[in-house]
Amino acid sequence: MLNELQTMIFELGIIVVSSALLGTLFLYARQPIILAYIAAGILLGPSGFGLLNDNDRIIQFGQFGVILLLFLLGLNLQPFKLISLFQESALITLGTCCLFFLVTLGFGWTIGLSLGDALVAAAALMFSSTVIGLKLIPTTTLHHQRLGEVMTSVLLIQDMLAIIVILFLNVRTPDAMVSAFVLILLKLALLCLLAYLGVRYLVLPLFRRFDVIQEYTFVAALAWCLLWAETAHLAGLSYEIGAFVAGLSIAISRVSQAISLHLKPLREFFLILFFFAVGAKMEFTRGDVVLLWGCLFGVILILVKALGFAFALKLAQEKATWELSARLSQASEFSLLLAYTALTAGLVSDQGMLFIQAATLTTFILSTYWVVSRFPTPISSAKNLRRD
Repeated sequence: MLNELQTMIFELGIIVVSSALLGTLFLYARQPIILAYIAAGILLGPSGFGLLNDNDRIIQFGQFGVILLLFLLGLNLQPFKLISLFQESALITLGTCCLFFLVTLGFGWTIGLSLGDALVAAAALMFSSTVIGLKLIPTTTLHHQRLGEVMTSVLLIQDMLAIIVILFLNVRTPDAMVSAFVLILLKLALLCLLAYLGVRYLVLPLFRRFDVIQEYTFVAALAWCLLWAETAHLAGLSYEIGAFVAGLSIAISRVSQAISLHLKPLREFFLILFFFAVGAKMEFTRGDVVLLWGCLFGVILILVKALGFAFALKLAQEKATWELSARLSQASEFSLLLAYTALTAGLVSDQGMLFIQAATLTTFILSTYWVVSRFPTPISSAKNLRRD
């Protein structure tokens, strides 16, 4: 037990120190600090010095940051407004996902990937990153402007689609797929109903009674987040969806804004671990030609996603289409999760996995540079673009 604790402290220490050192260098070089965290993971992971060969614990820590991110997002959305946004964004999301799926499938088939590898890559790379998208958008834009509302609805619909795809990887018959889809919807509806009732008859009365004690509000909100994250996971959904539902249920209360401010520093710490884990999980030591194809396709995918979203948003008569398209132009953290699930199920080869990893990381890096250098972000090195 003591050795395990020492190992955990050592790992966290080396992650924080390396992230701080590289973050300092990146800021002096006027580079996005998110990329410093990913670079630190690559340097210390299996592809680098190998100091953190077993990074499952880091990934688990990092996932907590994503859970908090979705919880805070839910805190700042009104449920009825979210339903309206879903209705408006559903066609945009489904149409663009189909386009990105076909483009990836065609490219994979062209470079000689097996049909199974190409299909898994196409399914994995058609989504955009919720974490990077929300991390790089100013809070005022996210919660108070149309651009932030549309981006939120597109990302949430994509997340739901990604969860469905991941569940379908272990299903073999069409009838079972339909049943699984209907069951997911029923579980989600029941989760939302129970969370709403719990807030109305339990959480809000407690907040009204003890809201003068900030520590209580903080720990109660965090407990509510983790309760529903775990409940959603046990129900076969995801931790992130449960956390979002938990935040959305509290959004009906005025105390939601105060909770959001209290949890933001905690979210930032765990997101550092998330981006570090993304880098550490990459395995580029094999030097396969598929690695080069993956990097090349990452560049192509950014352009395809930007143009595809711009066209779809223009058809929907949305404003700021180019900025929104740029913010959605990368692959998703679900790309890696879906690929790992497929690898475990024997549905994708090591080559297919390497292709997905290379393409995903390339889009993370290039899209981050694009957004940070051209649009307002909380981490921009340019004062005129730095907004929180």
